[in-house]
Amino acid sequence: MTDSISALTIYQPWATLIVAGLKPYEFRKWPAPKRLVGQRIAIHAGARPAKKNEIAALLARLQRRMSKVDERAVPLLERWHLSPGLLPVSSVLGTAVLGEPRQAAKLFAGEIDPNDSDRVDHSLWAWPMLEIVRFDITVPARGKQGFWWWKET
Repeated sequence: MTDSISALTIYQPWATLIVAGLKPYEFRKWPAPKRLVGQRIAIHAGARPAKKNEIAALLARLQRRMSKVDERAVPLLERWHLSPGLLPVSSVLGTAVLGEPRQAAKLFAGEIDPNDSDRVDHSLWAWPMLEIVRFDITVPARGKQGFWWWKET
């Protein structure tokens, strides 16, 4: 990869769940920029280490709702809960094509809401993560909030 692409910093364990294909949507307070819809973006794990209490809360939410995706995520989350240091930080983990953002309330009306956060006000928009490519080796990188340009060195 020689060109720069937009990157999005996401806390752990959510960044790893995206590149593992176990988190089909990234939830945000705002719709994604139109210029990035349909574009490949880098998925960056932020510098903040995973927090055991957040992993435990996520596990509890997933175990209550238990979809097929959740069933595959639970063993990973249980392992990460015991050893959060297993999750890479400050690294690009892979890429995904950013799908057309949809208002979460409309998209999941009457269905099991796949929202993985207890911060409802931060989960107004569902951003589909499509055509995921997980890197075999993560690439160390400093990130920023929001979207930023990443160039593999």
